[in-house]
Amino acid sequence: MMRLPLSLASPRGQRGRLSILIFHRVLPHADALFPDVPTAETFEQQMRWMRDWFQVLPLADAVERLYAGTIPSRALAITFDDGYADNEELAAPILRRLGLSATFFVSTGFLGGECMWNDRVIESIRTCRSQHIDLRPHGLQQFVLSSPALRRKAIEATLKAIKHHEPSRRRAITDAIVAAAGQPELPRLMMQPDQVRSLRAMGMDVGGHTVTHPILTRLDAEGARREIVEGKGELESILGEPISLFAYPNGVPAQDYASEHVALARDCGFKAAVSTAWGAASMRSDRFQLPRFTPWDRTRLRYGLRLVANTVRAERAVA
Repeated sequence: MMRLPLSLASPRGQRGRLSILIFHRVLPHADALFPDVPTAETFEQQMRWMRDWFQVLPLADAVERLYAGTIPSRALAITFDDGYADNEELAAPILRRLGLSATFFVSTGFLGGECMWNDRVIESIRTCRSQHIDLRPHGLQQFVLSSPALRRKAIEATLKAIKHHEPSRRRAITDAIVAAAGQPELPRLMMQPDQVRSLRAMGMDVGGHTVTHPILTRLDAEGARREIVEGKGELESILGEPISLFAYPNGVPAQDYASEHVALARDCGFKAAVSTAWGAASMRSDRFQLPRFTPWDRTRLRYGLRLVANTVRAERAVA
């Protein structure tokens, strides 16, 4: 049902388009705070749709074929960001079972089962035993936490408020939020180095995603270079092979990264990079600002129609 409209929107050859999906986590069970995060069952269903509708390619191969003008019709690549352990434990085995591949962009500073700053906020507010949390001393708000919906509201408002702070300030505020929530024991959510190697053994690709997942526009030039270069080097040391693909943390053009970071990704030896701007890539796209997208619909029809619409969407990139 979706193949014809997708074939028209994404033909083969020089007029071809490459859709790139972006995910972060796949959970064993539904999360009451974040019901849109796919469970393993939901993810498998979505990947079966992708297998039915698209020709799924490894991202590196898809990029080379796109710019060579040999991309197949209905081309699609699958990506994951950050390096959560559930990527290796749940997502990759599903992909392998279905004969699909994906690229996993890993922030190396959290390998070893650490917890990213945003997850420290999420899990602190999730597990806070009090029915309210007062973050006004830290320039935020006082939140009521008497229901999952209110806890989610508090989490979303807090993450939005501090995401674009300079890294040291963001870290200090995050530490204060953890303290205000009663210093809960936080889960160890990220991969171990052996799990990165396991992804490659399952036929998946690995890409760079910096060391500590900073907003690059909040760093000076040397700090940004260090994050990109060291993240690449650490992954190459773990895998014993070159890393050719990069994903900008958070990835919104002109907000989270700028033209100088595009140049950095190119100069550091990557062959392509991806953003989080919506749309599908064409031969006219900057190969260091490839757009990505994730449909959020629950039914097969709406999910497919959302992908068709995204395939013809105008791209956004920095100059």
